[in-house]
Amino acid sequence: MTLWHGRFGDQSPADALMALNESLSFDRRLAADDIVGSRAHVRGLSRVGLLAGTEVEAILGALDRVQAELEGGEFVFIPSDEDIHTAIERRVTELAGPAGAKLHTGRSRNDQVATDLRLWARRELAGVGRLVLNLQLTLLARAEEVEDAYLPGYTHMQRAQPVLLAHHLLAHGWALSRDIDRLLSVITHMDYCPLGAGALAGSSLPLDPDGVATDLGFSTRFENSLDAVSDRDFVAEALFAVALLSIHLSRMGEEVVIWSSSEFGFVVLDDAYATGSSMLPQKKNPDVAELARGKAGRLIGNLTGLLATLKGLPLSYNKDLQEDKEALFDSVDQIRLVLSALTGMVATARFDTVKMRAAADEETGAAVDLAEWLVQEGTPFREAHAVVGALVRASLERHVPLAELVEADPALGAEARKLLEPGVAVTRRTSPGAGGPVAVAEQLTRFRQRLGVDTDRLGGE
Repeated sequence: MTLWHGRFGDQSPADALMALNESLSFDRRLAADDIVGSRAHVRGLSRVGLLAGTEVEAILGALDRVQAELEGGEFVFIPSDEDIHTAIERRVTELAGPAGAKLHTGRSRNDQVATDLRLWARRELAGVGRLVLNLQLTLLARAEEVEDAYLPGYTHMQRAQPVLLAHHLLAHGWALSRDIDRLLSVITHMDYCPLGAGALAGSSLPLDPDGVATDLGFSTRFENSLDAVSDRDFVAEALFAVALLSIHLSRMGEEVVIWSSSEFGFVVLDDAYATGSSMLPQKKNPDVAELARGKAGRLIGNLTGLLATLKGLPLSYNKDLQEDKEALFDSVDQIRLVLSALTGMVATARFDTVKMRAAADEETGAAVDLAEWLVQEGTPFREAHAVVGALVRASLERHVPLAELVEADPALGAEARKLLEPGVAVTRRTSPGAGGPVAVAEQLTRFRQRLGVDTDRLGGE
């Protein structure tokens, strides 16, 4: 029997309709949140006198029994259970009798599912944030461990200037801090309760949406019933926050793929976080990094798919909105997998700091230091840039070490040549937020402080 059987004749819904219409196969993961929301709804009905004390006791007892059956794998679904909300209400009615039939008083599946999904999303997004924090803590630990190791910094994938390895690791850490900001922002934006909006226009019954909102831990109730049942902004924002997070993880993955190649050799992956080839015995493949990169496309697709669904919908509820859940569930599931695996990979990887240092000590990596030395001697920067650029060109064309040309140049000389000695250039990155030792030491302190703040903001499990 369907929830709408009273309006229709004796003919049963077509199998094709039921197959297309059902969502139980994926929305059953909302069961715990549906029960939490139902308890709050029942308590609200009690406060306004729509349920007697014995009825409240019977329904709440039935909800407890349903929860136990679901958690114990004993709950029996039947063909007419088109979604988790139908299934729970049907079973509550079986257990509580006539009182159970009052569970849906003053409530529609439209405001019910909008509430359930908010309850699920705010918990799960906070959980994703804590996984991000774990990765940041791992990056911090590795940054502290590598101390004064340095490597080339790149622009356009060309060697540019040397930076501390800790600086490079923290660059990813700071990007992830913005991801935590976005996840928490989504939670804030969804922080109102839709229960009481009904199907679209509220109810003639004396409901208590403010009390129900407080009961469920929301800061407020909805303001407009049409908007409350049709709003999926929070799902789109969640998908965007997760997609951008996946892009940051993809960039990390890309670097690991490059750094672990024989051509670079900057990092060696632990065997537990690499795979081999079914054909080539010598291979050690960075699959974690590659999948971190590959999953990003999938999560971007989830976001664009939902946006395309939302863009043509009139007010208020439309069944198209059922398409929000699979995208959200999938994105959260996939980002959790990537975060856990990537954190393990970063924690166990071995950095070849000798190869990094050798690459960073290439003479041309200190070219800008020569130009800045001339600036400190009073030469305009554009003129200094041209002088050093000409020396670099002469070194390459004549196959003469740059250091020799610098020492022979009357504007530079032996003092300037010292800037080209191994390990010197990286120490000269002293401006705030820069990649040298003094600036990075300050940055480490600030990053630790930021992680402490975000730990408090995210709370515990």
